[in-house]
Amino acid sequence: MKKINFEKSRRIENLPPYLFAEIDQMIEEAKSEGVDVISFGVGDPDLPTPGHIVESMKKAVEDPETHSYPSYQGMEEFRAAVADFYRERFGVELDHGDEIISLIGSKEGLAHIPFCYINPGDKAIVPDPSYPVYETSIIMAGGDPIIVPLKKENDFLPDLTDLDEEKLKKTRLIFLNYPNNPTGATASLDFFREIVDLAQKYEFMVIHDSAYSEIYFGQNKPPSLLQVEGGKEVGIEFGSLSKTFNMTGWRLGWAAGKSEIVEALGTFKTNVDSGVFEAIQRAGITALGSSKDCVKEATKTFKNRRDLLVKGLNSLGWDVNKNQATYYIWAEIPEAYEDSQEFSRHIFSETGVFFTPGIGYGEEGRDFVRLALTVSEDRIEEALERLDSNLF
Repeated sequence: MKKINFEKSRRIENLPPYLFAEIDQMIEEAKSEGVDVISFGVGDPDLPTPGHIVESMKKAVEDPETHSYPSYQGMEEFRAAVADFYRERFGVELDHGDEIISLIGSKEGLAHIPFCYINPGDKAIVPDPSYPVYETSIIMAGGDPIIVPLKKENDFLPDLTDLDEEKLKKTRLIFLNYPNNPTGATASLDFFREIVDLAQKYEFMVIHDSAYSEIYFGQNKPPSLLQVEGGKEVGIEFGSLSKTFNMTGWRLGWAAGKSEIVEALGTFKTNVDSGVFEAIQRAGITALGSSKDCVKEATKTFKNRRDLLVKGLNSLGWDVNKNQATYYIWAEIPEAYEDSQEFSRHIFSETGVFFTPGIGYGEEGRDFVRLALTVSEDRIEEALERLDSNLF
């Protein structure tokens, strides 16, 4: 038969290579060769979903009323539960009728929102390092990313004063993410006020990924963009149950904010998906509406792991700082290595311990690796035993 080669679209060809697919393959090959891999690379909690949420899901699945197509916008009860969460946690009032929409996990909403507002050639600001979906979604929508570095000396916050005014005038939207993946950095209300002021001056949209808002250590609770006066006029915030309640595989999240933006995202979604399974939304209502003791316990576990890992690595001669939020440690690699990929591969080949190369999150991650606290204390201790001070 005739061999046919189908040409990929330019939007796919223009995407940067996805380092994490190569990493998965490397780890699987090592496992097949008998290597006992200890991976600090997976941003997926190893803790189970709390039992009361699972029980809620079981009951919901058994109810035939959940077996039909769900509402495109999401169950009214789920959106009301999100509104209650914002009122109790942030003191923010939201109309669940038109300012909240349910998502199949926040990632799909983050990936789709540029398609609602970016035309070919439009500019959008992306921090570097950052979650790769921000840049790829802009590219797929035909836009041009404006890369803004997150520097250690600036506490990994973007400094938009470095951008010339012409670029800001052409900007359609900006992606933000605090607490931050991969750096673990946090942002203050004053920071969000500055961003909102700029957005109002230059008329661009603020998209805030708030997936890690409940994973924090200490008394300083991470704020919401929507707490700032005017924040809801220029922005939309994406929340998720994945990290907060160890529900990554369940795929349930939301977008909340300016009603026109929520409506635009809803219009896009009605054309590409059929909403979130209602049983999962019922479980989400249980999660948001019940005691948050399970979240406190999970956070305590991540804090204990952080303290153990940072202390152990520093005792080996590595200079690692404690993250104040998320379950990610962002560590600068030793000077002996050219970049984070070389460092990560060398550590892995010598010990079977894997750290994610920061270069996968952008050029500014070239000299950093990300360590996820999704490994038990026993395995952390074993990893520390394998590591040698000469490696650092």
